[in-house]
Amino acid sequence: MYNKYHMKKVINWALVGTKGTVNHFLAGLRAAGGHAMAVVSRAQDRAHHFAGRNGIEKAFGNFDQMLEDPEIDVVYIGTPHITHKDLTIRALKAKKAVLCEKPMAINAWETREMIEAAGENNTFLMEAMWTRFRPAMYKVRNWLSKGLIGKVKMVQANFGFRAPIEPDHRLFKLELGGGALLDVGIYPISFASMVFGGQKPHDIKSHIVIGKTGVDEEAAAIISYGGSRLACASTAIRTKMVNDAWIYGDSGKIYIPSFVQALGAELLQDGKKKSRFDQEDVSNGFNFEAAEVMDCIRKGLSESPIMPLDESLVVMETMDAIRAQNNFWYPSETRPG
Repeated sequence: MYNKYHMKKVINWALVGTKGTVNHFLAGLRAAGGHAMAVVSRAQDRAHHFAGRNGIEKAFGNFDQMLEDPEIDVVYIGTPHITHKDLTIRALKAKKAVLCEKPMAINAWETREMIEAAGENNTFLMEAMWTRFRPAMYKVRNWLSKGLIGKVKMVQANFGFRAPIEPDHRLFKLELGGGALLDVGIYPISFASMVFGGQKPHDIKSHIVIGKTGVDEEAAAIISYGGSRLACASTAIRTKMVNDAWIYGDSGKIYIPSFVQALGAELLQDGKKKSRFDQEDVSNGFNFEAAEVMDCIRKGLSESPIMPLDESLVVMETMDAIRAQNNFWYPSETRPG
């Protein structure tokens, strides 16, 4: 099948959003050799300001107008979680490849619709789980594939920080899908999923702490992947945590300090350090996921083999199960039953 991107040296991106992660992604994209051609915001003046400040040639105050631009190849969606489904599906129907910021959506139903839209339009879609593409994570997967720690028995991963309560900030707004689980809890859950090969959990036990603004401020889960395989994942937006990850096997273990940034990893056997990997500091880390997207679309792939769509759905189903156990819902959702 003809792939129009196969010989294209420069891939043109449109950035949707002007705040937070979009700024980090822009730096990484440029380091990866991608071209930020356009920015989109609901407010035209914000789009113009962002474009002018960052040397971007096109600014749109209307998402659909951007989709009509034939020069745009890929859309990066960096807006709040509750907007992901609608924007992604519209972009896919316009035959634009999409990199959607994590989490893919606010629940598995929305995620499933997005994946179906990608299939129906034969268009690339990937969740922006940037941690998974860092060189240290490639090394961790290599160690696991070689069986260097034996059979994996347990994963432990934490990601939490103490943010000041700001009721108007998206992190503390329930109607925007705020809270710990979707925003930061997805990191340890997706990490565990990666280690256990993207398999669906057999059982989940969890607890969520709801804060003053109605969002989950802390959450913890024990996830069984069958047999003796367990993951312990915890997260917080009001508690500063040690944000490390451990993978325990029956003949060794792997340690990833500050695993979300994943600048290095250690392999230990018999209590002794056997190997250490340290990444050279290249850009800000977002360059690796941007490079993956561009490599995939040049190859004519509809999804990334490193962050496959079925696994993004499994991770979202896992978070849905945790919320259901704790009767925690977002206003835009229809509660089951």
